[in-house]
Amino acid sequence: MTKSKAEPDGREAEASGGERSYQELLVNLNPIAQPLASRRLTRKLYKCIKKALKQKQLRRGVKEVQKFINKGEKGITVLAGDTLPIEVYCHLPIMCEDQNVPYVYIPSKTDLGIAAGSKRPTCVIMVKPHEEYQEAYDECLEEVQALPSPI
Repeated sequence: MTKSKAEPDGREAEASGGERSYQELLVNLNPIAQPLASRRLTRKLYKCIKKALKQKQLRRGVKEVQKFINKGEKGITVLAGDTLPIEVYCHLPIMCEDQNVPYVYIPSKTDLGIAAGSKRPTCVIMVKPHEEYQEAYDECLEEVQALPSPI
């Protein structure tokens, strides 16, 4: 068990780190992480990913997502903005633009992995549409497409 430390303002913080805020996660972003999802959109994407996981409508990892983008599969591609080195996945946004697949960056690969039902961090996920969560998917898709182009 970890001990809790009392902070000067009276709150307690766990020594293990706990959950970090959106602003703290923005510190570790890559220079290519554009378009970046807002805090609200990030939460919606996590919920949509969790629903897609139940229906087995996720593609997880660089190799798998890359393969299905090349095959022409449609969905929302969610990339983690804190992945290093960026050469691991810097080709994916270009592939998404060529295939007209919407993509967005979120601040944390750890949180992306947790949302996808994995204990390991994940740097890219593709969420495919499904009738069980179509409303949440459409809402996320609309907001992702409304984000400004990175160019």
